[in-house]
Parts: sequence; C-alpha cells; structure tokens
Amino acid sequence: MQIIILDTETTGLDFDSRLIQLAYKNLTSGQVVNEYFKPPVLISYGAMATHHVTNEMVAKKPSFDQSREKSELIKTLADSILVAHNALFDIGILKNEGVEVNQYIDTLRVTKHLINSERYDLQYLRYFLNLDILQATAHDALGDILILEKLFEHLKELVKTKLNLNSDDEIFSKMIDLTKTPVLLNKISFGKYRGKTFEEINQMDSGYLEWLYNSESKKDQREQNEELIYTLKKHLYLEKF
Repeated sequence: MQIIILDTETTGLDFDSRLIQLAYKNLTSGQVVNEYFKPPVLISYGAMATHHVTNEMVAKKPSFDQSREKSELIKTLADSILVAHNALFDIGILKNEGVEVNQYIDTLRVTKHLINSERYDLQYLRYFLNLDILQATAHDALGDILILEKLFEHLKELVKTKLNLNSDDEIFSKMIDLTKTPVLLNKISFGKYRGKTFEEINQMDSGYLEWLYNSESKKDQREQNEELIYTLKKHLYLEKF
C-alpha cells in the first residue's frame, strides 16, 4: 500500500474553502508534487495572513479542476493511504475539488494518542519532537509535508515499538484504528471552567456538561468537535468508559 504525505493551502479556514496549493509526496516512489492553482473564489485575508499567498500570486495559475495534477491525484489515492495533519480538513478541501479519499491516517489524532504535549499543531511538534528541517517553510504546503513526513516516521516507530508490531501493514492498520478513535480529553480549554478537568466539572456542575453536550451535538456534523462530544458522553455516562 502506497503512503501519500499531503498538505493543502486554501482560500480560507472554513469547510467551503478551495484549494490554492497542493503538495504531496509518494513515499513509495519518492515523487513530489508541489503546484499552485487559481481558485474559483477569492482568498480571504485571514488565510493570506497564514500562508502569505495573495490573489495576485495565483491569478495566472491554472485551475485545479481541469489540471493533470487532479487526475493523477485521483488515480494515486484510489489505492493509497493519505497521511495528513488534521486530515479531515484536507479531505474536505479535496472533496470540494472533486477528489475522494478512501483511507487516511490523521497524524494529529495519532499524536494525541501516543504523545503527551501541551500543543499538537504541526509547527509546535516540529520543535517539540526535534523534527526540524532547515528547508521547511512554515505554513507552506511543501514545507509542511517535509515536516509531516518526519512526524509520520516518528509515529510509525512509536506504534511499532509500543505495540510490538512487525510489518508495515500491521503498523498502518493500527494507525488507521487510532485515527478513527477519539481521544478522551482531560481538561477543558475554554469557557468559565477553563483549566479544570471534566471530572471536576462533572462533580460541581454536571448541568454545564449537559448544556455543552447539547450545544455541541446540535452543530453541523462538520463543525462538531468529535473529541469534545466523546469526552462529554463518557462523563455523562452516555457511553461506558
């Protein structure tokens, strides 16, 4: 099974955003793709502040829809495992562009299962895990896949040693399982009880957790925080520990 390390830069941060940069590396063949595209909508200022790509910079680029890169990516992903950090966002962007993903590993979710860290964004993990690569530019799709490749190899080795697995197929299967399993949160990171554990809040104000669960579960599924809902269900005994 081929492994495709992939990252996108987009017109915005919402689920309706469109692709402006695609970068991926096929770990089997070593092929690297890094291309910019003119999106059908304007790039938001918030997105520009992150990746520093302006509308003028992509004005003369081809559209992704009719590109050779799109058809090649569709063929590649048909029998490959996509690896991305916060993978559901990139998968959503690809879906907006007519590209479907069959199997994927989310390094963000897998890292949360295996590593205790204050933060889990890719640039933080770059330094926390000593994954630094001099030529990797932050918030650039090509730079991010260089770091992502190192993170993936680090996680692969952790899964192998911690679970005593031998073959790549076993390791990749376990990483897919970890991707599908929500992480049980310990402390709440927002609101009036910020910094307190869910267990503490449940003891002093279980009604707050019930309100939070109802509020979060009513959101559009794409906007729901899966790990928050999973944690709330556990503490409200809607699911067994």
